[in-house]
Amino acid sequence: MRVEKGFTLVEILIVVVILGILAAIVIPQFTSASTEARESALKSDLQAMRSQIELYKIQHLNDALPGAFTATFLQAMEGYTDVGGAVVAAGTLGAKGPYMRKIPVNPFSSAALNLVRIDGIAAGAGTDHWRFDTTTGAFQADDTETDPVTGDAHSTY
Repeated sequence: MRVEKGFTLVEILIVVVILGILAAIVIPQFTSASTEARESALKSDLQAMRSQIELYKIQHLNDALPGAFTATFLQAMEGYTDVGGAVVAAGTLGAKGPYMRKIPVNPFSSAALNLVRIDGIAAGAGTDHWRFDTTTGAFQADDTETDPVTGDAHSTY
């Protein structure tokens, strides 16, 4: 008598159907968690940048904002400046900064580079990662996405 080992076609099909059902249930939960993680990262990055911009303002003459003097916004945030806002070398007596090692990437932006648009069109255009207003000091996300729970545009965070 010959005994064959293995699974029948019906048994394999049942397992495949069960795996398909489990995948249909589990995958949307991971997608939701991914979006929530990106939302959290965006809010955290905005909070960090805004607090560092405020620190820059406090440490410089006349409550100046980054990029208001000779240093560009990126130079002012990632490099060293004197109290007048001019770029100086690391180790210079009285040097302030750096405020950020690197400007964070907006997790929702599809812009090719990590750009900070200075003034110009309103935030939410999706042309850059961030927008900085040199008049008000507002630092905003510049993507076209909205909060999945509240429906608020990221540019309003």
